[in-house]
Amino acid sequence: MSTIEKLIVQKKFKSSYQKNMISLFYTVNLLSDYQQKLFKDSKITRQQYNALRILKGQYPESSTVGLIKERLIDKNSDASRMVDRLCRLEFVERLESKTDKRAVDVRITKKGLKLLDKLSDKVHDFESPLRVLSKKESELLNTTLDKILGKFIEKK
Repeated sequence: MSTIEKLIVQKKFKSSYQKNMISLFYTVNLLSDYQQKLFKDSKITRQQYNALRILKGQYPESSTVGLIKERLIDKNSDASRMVDRLCRLEFVERLESKTDKRAVDVRITKKGLKLLDKLSDKVHDFESPLRVLSKKESELLNTTLDKILGKFIEKK
């Protein structure tokens, strides 16, 4: 009996693809919960952490909310509200756009950069559940996931 069969107490699946899908969903949820616990003390969510990482990649330049939304891993996140909350926490700042007076740019603050530095060890721990894989298995998983992701990108 496989691990997913034990966890959800199901012995039979319609197909191996259905079992793959259920295993992926279950694993993603466990990893998301694990990651969220790492950020709990920091008063940010994993989605906010993702936005801060995006802004750090643009630093010292600013970014647009649109660019953040485009690059977020969780496409269901409300980027505007997320930026508002990060502004209130003083991890990001809003700036007048240099190119469009009606637009607002966003830039990570020194406080936001310090938070990311402080979280770097915890984020390294985030990979620990995946370290049960050998290097070869990890590379195979990346190749497999790239193949699945490619199918979605094809449709756009």
